[in-house]
Amino acid sequence: MSITLYDLCGQDDRRFSPFCWRTKYALAHKGLAFETVPVSFSAIKTIGDGSFKTVPVIEDNGTWVGDSWEIAKYLDKAYPDTPALFPNPEVEALCHFVETWQFSNVLRQAFPAYVHDIYLHVKEEDRTYFKESREKQLGGTKLESLVEAREEKLPGLRSALFPLRMTLGNQRWLSGDTPGYADYLILGTFLWLGSVATLPVLEKDDPLLVWLEKGRDLYNGLGRTSPCNEIAA
Repeated sequence: MSITLYDLCGQDDRRFSPFCWRTKYALAHKGLAFETVPVSFSAIKTIGDGSFKTVPVIEDNGTWVGDSWEIAKYLDKAYPDTPALFPNPEVEALCHFVETWQFSNVLRQAFPAYVHDIYLHVKEEDRTYFKESREKQLGGTKLESLVEAREEKLPGLRSALFPLRMTLGNQRWLSGDTPGYADYLILGTFLWLGSVATLPVLEKDDPLLVWLEKGRDLYNGLGRTSPCNEIAA
């Protein structure tokens, strides 16, 4: 019996949640069969007993788990005979560092630059909620006003990715010789950006593209199962 994953979905079946992407990669890493149920923002409240506020959410033979980190830990505990996401506490701690670095250095710049693009791709019934909630999150800044200045801020975002370039210049994956959860954390962010971006995130000669394309090809092309715009130009 396969695991059911509730996956955020926008127009044209675009799966743009970085957190859902990392859960899909976690499931594939462990070789677990799963099916996705596309949900809009407004439909999240209908999942399970109605207590979930965000996705991803999985249902595994009657067990419900939300939050990508909690799901990853649950999968390791429930399926100990499959490849571990966190083979030891040190790896989990290092992944937490990668997550903290990503939020403070990459997502802090990427979110305001691309939040209007997300708005353009959410389902019609979600647009009012998304616009009002994100403008409140941004201190009242109108989403439309963020578009004009983002191109001049793009070099700063690209510069923030320098540690990734340096690391991946010396090894195949962030996790070493084989891909691991640290890779999935960052891949999820790029797949989110690629699913909505009207302004390519990377330059066409960025060495990160080699790692990114390998990541998209993992697990029978998992990272190519949703519409994606140009990530580099």
